[in-house]
Amino acid sequence: MSSNEQLYEKISKSVAQHEQDLADICKKIHENPEFNYKEFKAHDNICDLMHRLGYNVKRSAYGIQTSFEVESGQNGKLIVFNAEYDALPGLGHACGHNLIATSSIAAFIATAETIRSLNIPGRVRLLGTPAEEGGGGKVHLIKAGAYEGVDACLMAHPTGKLSPQGEKNIDGVSAARSSARRQMKVAFTGQNAHAGNTPWHGKNALDAVVSSYVNISLLRQQIQPTERIHGVIRNGGTEPNIIPDSTNLEYYLRAAGADQIKELTGRVEACFKAGAIATGCEVKCSCESDQDYMELRPNLSMSNEFTKHMQAFGRDYIGDANQPPMGASTDMGKSTTSSTLSSTNILRQRHILRPRHSSHVRRRNTRPYDSAPYTQVCRSSWNKRSV
Repeated sequence: MSSNEQLYEKISKSVAQHEQDLADICKKIHENPEFNYKEFKAHDNICDLMHRLGYNVKRSAYGIQTSFEVESGQNGKLIVFNAEYDALPGLGHACGHNLIATSSIAAFIATAETIRSLNIPGRVRLLGTPAEEGGGGKVHLIKAGAYEGVDACLMAHPTGKLSPQGEKNIDGVSAARSSARRQMKVAFTGQNAHAGNTPWHGKNALDAVVSSYVNISLLRQQIQPTERIHGVIRNGGTEPNIIPDSTNLEYYLRAAGADQIKELTGRVEACFKAGAIATGCEVKCSCESDQDYMELRPNLSMSNEFTKHMQAFGRDYIGDANQPPMGASTDMGKSTTSSTLSSTNILRQRHILRPRHSSHVRRRNTRPYDSAPYTQVCRSSWNKRSV
């Protein structure tokens, strides 16, 4: 038996030993969906589990009430497993963050136990990263110093079926790229008036919204295939017989990178300004920097290591980083644009046909798997001067 095979066996036994704990924590998170920075049950359940397993747990880490930190090992490089556990309003865990958390917990436990028993130098950390769904949790954690001194971080994200019907099955993507994203909030201010008696005295803020919405719909024909513009009307007025004097929109802009987002922002703002001019309203566009999600740039060295180790388990992963980015975005992208931190976000198929963020997916509580390759990636990274 080769050294790799021995290590695989040791890691697999570690995961199997904790399988019931992992299944329980996955189920608890799935059955109790919590939103941005309100993930109190998930935080407490994970921290209680890690404490029961004998680890020192730092609750409410880095000034964020629902973050946590657990670390094991000594000397050598420090590698982090990010654990997400927030949910989506109205959809629960349609994005599978219960699986992300459980995969990272499993990988951390298996890695910690293996390096301890084999006396392998290196440190591993489990970091609770709340509020990925629009809250910019990792952005705040980076600002708070959570990734200082960290050499690399890893995370796995479930996805839907990747292979076309009838073609060879693909189990996942090890060099996943995602789009940059900007959140834009828009407020129109007009003048209310009685819609029946004196509508000519009004400046219709709802008309400004409608005009802007149409402008953006027309703009979509001229944007790049890697760009997306999508939004909702948060407030369109109060009563049918009152000309609305205040309306609000919220939009997401997505593009391949930060430079493209900047250019797209200017074009979209022009659509809102045109709506304001046409209706005589005033407009205010705001973008919060904490909500800017940078593009995800995978670390090819770690991605290739993961692909290689997955092959040993009979699983086929795509490791080509030249593929176009996904239309989706993540706050983990901020960590991959850091000059000092290497990151990889693995996409793993969860063997369902529906896409993420759907009502079908929220009812699924799929069993996480494949923690051994993550541990092997850690081991390879510890043994290399550069990751």
